[in-house]
Amino acid sequence: MSSIGRVGATYSQNAKTLEEYCDLLDRGDFAVVKGLALNRDDLVRRSVIMALMCQGYVQFESIDVSHLIDFESYFSNELERLRPFVEQGMVVVDESCIQLTEQGWFFVRGIAMQFDKYLQTDRTRAKFSKII
Repeated sequence: MSSIGRVGATYSQNAKTLEEYCDLLDRGDFAVVKGLALNRDDLVRRSVIMALMCQGYVQFESIDVSHLIDFESYFSNELERLRPFVEQGMVVVDESCIQLTEQGWFFVRGIAMQFDKYLQTDRTRAKFSKII
């Protein structure tokens, strides 16, 4: 229940309650209740967020080449928002990459969230998981 799936350039979410989940399956339907098709910007951001959360770093050149962008220009606002994390020793940003420090791993979700445009455009929304 409530699992989120990823297939290609889409995300989907299953029903959140056991009752709804079972009702859908009993009717012969999929348990998916929400879906989202990702646009080009979503795919670029997903690559950055996944690299940070899975490897602890993102190399600008790999994003530049795979998505045909200039990382530092494309993410200039996000790099600025990382400044407090840099000042607190959680992240190192240089001319080629963003690297989490050992301390930064404890705050990886908060760091990666700086690249989530949906969270940034709706700062009052509280529907995402707490980071601590």
